[in-house]
Amino acid sequence: MRKTVLATLLAGSVLSLNAHAIDLLQVYREALANDAVYASARSTLAAGQEREIQGRAGLLPQIGVGGSVNRTNADIDSGGVEFGRNFTSRGYSVSLSQPLFRLANWEQYQQGKLSVAASEATFAQAQQDLIVRVAQAYFDVLAAQDALASVQAQKTAITEQLASAKRNFEVGTATITDTHEAQARYDLVIAQEFAGLNDLEIKRSALQQIIGKPSGELASLRSGVQIGAPEPANLDTWVQSAEQQNFGVIGQQLALEIARREIKRNRAGHYPTVDLVASRSHNNQTASTTSAAGTTSDSNAIGVQWNIPLFSGFAVDSRVREAIALQERTRSDLENARRVAAQSARQAFLGVNSGLAQVRALEAAEVSSQSALESNRLGYQVGVRINIDVLNAQQQLFSTRRDLARARYDAIVNSLRLKSAAGILKEEDLAQVNGLLQH
Repeated sequence: MRKTVLATLLAGSVLSLNAHAIDLLQVYREALANDAVYASARSTLAAGQEREIQGRAGLLPQIGVGGSVNRTNADIDSGGVEFGRNFTSRGYSVSLSQPLFRLANWEQYQQGKLSVAASEATFAQAQQDLIVRVAQAYFDVLAAQDALASVQAQKTAITEQLASAKRNFEVGTATITDTHEAQARYDLVIAQEFAGLNDLEIKRSALQQIIGKPSGELASLRSGVQIGAPEPANLDTWVQSAEQQNFGVIGQQLALEIARREIKRNRAGHYPTVDLVASRSHNNQTASTTSAAGTTSDSNAIGVQWNIPLFSGFAVDSRVREAIALQERTRSDLENARRVAAQSARQAFLGVNSGLAQVRALEAAEVSSQSALESNRLGYQVGVRINIDVLNAQQQLFSTRRDLARARYDAIVNSLRLKSAAGILKEEDLAQVNGLLQH
């Protein structure tokens, strides 16, 4: 009775864990809210969006107001007659300056708009990276679980085989060698079980680092799920898309345009500047050293102010040469970004196709390995196979199942990496992968 109650409680706990297993989309939403890398990218985007406002400020009027209050105490000696006089002076001024021609300010404004676009491209890349990182960490946990389950299933099978070898030895139908071989395999699988437990904990910690809390039970991949091949099936199409639409490439293209604008902005140091200026001043003085009567004055002024730089110690030419060198560096960075994006697309495309081919081959190998195990078990029972044959067949079957699960996971993650390299990865793609899980 006690064992029945315990079994019922264990079964109920397993069902409860399965009922509360979270899927890939739920993990992704947790990452959106808690991932530190993504939060940093979001703050960087908010900061970058201010660049346009800062650049536009150089084209808008600058208005200032100033004032002063002075108290003067004067001792005056006039023809031997000494007397003191105290007076107060107050004044304020309002000034306005509106740039009419400042090429450097215009280029800075254009750079500000480009910087906003570059920040958005960087953030879009961070969004795609988060999708890939979440999927990779999620399926790493599932792969570690599958590997551990395979080892534990192999442990159970070896335990049964070890018990059978001992019984057969006791009745004289098998040698002690069979027992030693089964014991050696059992000891080895125990070590593998410890390694699998450690690897699973590491993979869970990696996922926890992204979502900021323990993940709990994860929804697993449906049995026998079919994974689609890349569409289109042409590698060159994906590479071309990566070279043009990858957000890393787009960011470097914007950086190159910003570098071109920087050259123009520095060359503007040789050009004249023209500003519209206006001011109003008011002064009120109660007295002076020469007059006891107070004075009040108001003045208004408006005009155009221009300035032509003639010589600045070769600083402008030096800054232009520096900007040109930086432009060449940015051009090289752009070329490198294109090559990296193209290589990432190639690797992901080949990874998907290779993974799908491995899945098909391992599915066939799983059927063959299962048949081989059953044949070796039957042969061992009738005496035409020895214990080591059964152990090898068991190990081959469990290894095949583990490799099959890993191949499926790799194919799925590589399909996401391929879309990320091409610059077209979206949350909808993750939702499609989520549909392959058990819910």
